[in-house]
Amino acid sequence: MIINDDGSVFHLHLRPEQIADTVILVGDPARVATVSAMFDSVECRASNREFNTVTGSYRGKRMSVLSTGIGIGNIDICVTELDALANVDFATRTVKERKRRLNLVRLGTSGALQPDIAVGEVVYSATSVGFDGLLNFYEGRDDVCDLDIERAFMRHTGWSDLLPKPYFVDSDPELRKLFEGSVTEGITIAAPGFYAPQGRYVRLRPADPELNAKIESFRYDGRRITNFEMEGSALAGLAALMGHRATTMCTVIAQRIVEDACTDYKPFVERMIGMALDKLASARF
Repeated sequence: MIINDDGSVFHLHLRPEQIADTVILVGDPARVATVSAMFDSVECRASNREFNTVTGSYRGKRMSVLSTGIGIGNIDICVTELDALANVDFATRTVKERKRRLNLVRLGTSGALQPDIAVGEVVYSATSVGFDGLLNFYEGRDDVCDLDIERAFMRHTGWSDLLPKPYFVDSDPELRKLFEGSVTEGITIAAPGFYAPQGRYVRLRPADPELNAKIESFRYDGRRITNFEMEGSALAGLAALMGHRATTMCTVIAQRIVEDACTDYKPFVERMIGMALDKLASARF
């Protein structure tokens, strides 16, 4: 583990005392300002590359907001370094005996894959699906994944051997209960790219042009896949392996089925942020 000269962790440029137990994760660095503007007070700020962090207080609860940038690789960095800040003694570089449990809540944007989910709706990822393969590099992967739904999904789609094996990880049950009734629950795919991995193309066509149709028609115990985004699977999987609570919620800004999209989605996202902060401030964990 690399520690900077000022005692901060390598990429995030944060010191252990600068993170709260509850961390809001956003992709867009500019969205950190949107979230922190709702805080009652701010105690510290840190910035390096796309990783911007503000720690403060909202309705009496200490919280941090951190921008991850786009993509699974950045989630690998952020979750690993947040866990190190919480559970590694930086002086001795040893894991602490008493573990600190973080609440990691990603607030993002996504595209809906079912016709009844409208632009502006908030979809809660009760289960996150990774097309990225990241979790397959970690020991214990099968212990936190739903292997039955994985096999059913691969059979249904005729999953190519050339692609990373998909993984399915459930959201933390306490966070799911906290947001129950305020969101639309679904199964969310985290894609490793914006174009072909989500069925889009400009000049290079997807290898399987029917994959999205297979995804949309997939059913398992009455559940369906609801939306695409690009980070939630790694967050859910790494947090489960490390013993943290984690979940993803996304505002729908594109309706992939009826080809409806909203470029001025800021009011929808702000509404989601306000709802999430209120719920987290009321949480008893």
